[in-house]
Amino acid sequence: MEFIKEKRDQGLSPAIAEELKRLIYSGEIAPGDRLNEVNLATKMGTSRGPIREAIRILTGLGLVTAVPNRGVFVRQASVRDMLENYELRTLLFGHAAEQACEHINEEQRTKLQDLLKQMDQACEAGDGTAYYEINLEFHALILHLSGNQRLHQTYDELVKEMHLFRRSFFNSPSNMRRSNKEHQAIFEAIIKGETRRAKNLAERHVQSGRGRVLAKLDR
Repeated sequence: MEFIKEKRDQGLSPAIAEELKRLIYSGEIAPGDRLNEVNLATKMGTSRGPIREAIRILTGLGLVTAVPNRGVFVRQASVRDMLENYELRTLLFGHAAEQACEHINEEQRTKLQDLLKQMDQACEAGDGTAYYEINLEFHALILHLSGNQRLHQTYDELVKEMHLFRRSFFNSPSNMRRSNKEHQAIFEAIIKGETRRAKNLAERHVQSGRGRVLAKLDR
């Protein structure tokens, strides 16, 4: 019976992780907030086991971070951290797009086209969460096409640091449409093998995100 209960509880963890992610993205759980297992278990009507596993999932996504002897907290970053992050991602994504021109095949071309269509649909639906998740897939595929695993891993770590800040920008339909127009241009440059153009467009795409951060901070 204990084994069955354990398996049932484990099945709850992904759903709990999704709900916690929603609360974090919406700001109901804010950057710097501590995730209290007991309180969350009571709130969600479950034991601490599924909560603990859900927190592990969020840790893997980079949304929360463990502080020794203090607990687990929603990730937060300074303005300097954010700007340095954008600077590094600009360089890495530009190089990835440049290299993708050499490695893309028909299957991956079709996959990128499908992701662009899905993001258009998310724009029409005004679904910022769906757009953001598909946007991550689009970037990840281009990074995969770079053929450089270390570059991909480094970029992923940088992305994890910025989820909370970047996600909020896609609550605006105009930001979503602008972002996907930039994606489309990068895609077209890649499939045409225009390496310099793909690199420049990819760099500008990341820098436009940096501009949105600065604009938001100025308000």
